[in-house]
Amino acid sequence: MRSRERYELVFLDTTAPDPGAEDVVVVHRTESSGPGGHPVYVDDTGIVRAEISDRAEVRMMASGGHQVHAAAVSARPVS
Repeated sequence: MRSRERYELVFLDTTAPDPGAEDVVVVHRTESSGPGGHPVYVDDTGIVRAEISDRAEVRMMASGGHQVHAAAVSARPVS
């Protein structure tokens, strides 16, 4: 099965006054694979990198030193 070309990564903001607040970043598929063998997706800046499985499981990947990734992240397919 071919992987989707784009996803929205949804980061839940647990510090926001609104408990349902979320930050959304659109990522697109690259030719690279992550440690789990799934495609790597990046945002336009190249800073946000994630391996996303065919079941939309997200594994965030560091693009530089000292990054701390959000614990609650999910992926939504983009048409």
